[in-house]
Amino acid sequence: MKTPFNIYLYIGFILLGSYQALMNKDYMQAVASFGIGLAFDPFDQQQKWNERPTWQKFVLYLHLAVVAGLFGLTVGLNDK
Repeated sequence: MKTPFNIYLYIGFILLGSYQALMNKDYMQAVASFGIGLAFDPFDQQQKWNERPTWQKFVLYLHLAVVAGLFGLTVGLNDK
């Protein structure tokens, strides 16, 4: 089975964003890392969106929700 390089980049940016959010408490950098990770779709990019399984759509929507939530948290914490 040939694994595309995108999955390694995706996982790498997820791990980097998690480290930045949980260990360093640098939420803006975590938002950037998670957002960049979303650009590297770990699933088959030749498959159209409507033909993808529901669980793949759910994973990508959940990822987008994490990015939006962290961005809201960052804006809320820095609102003075």
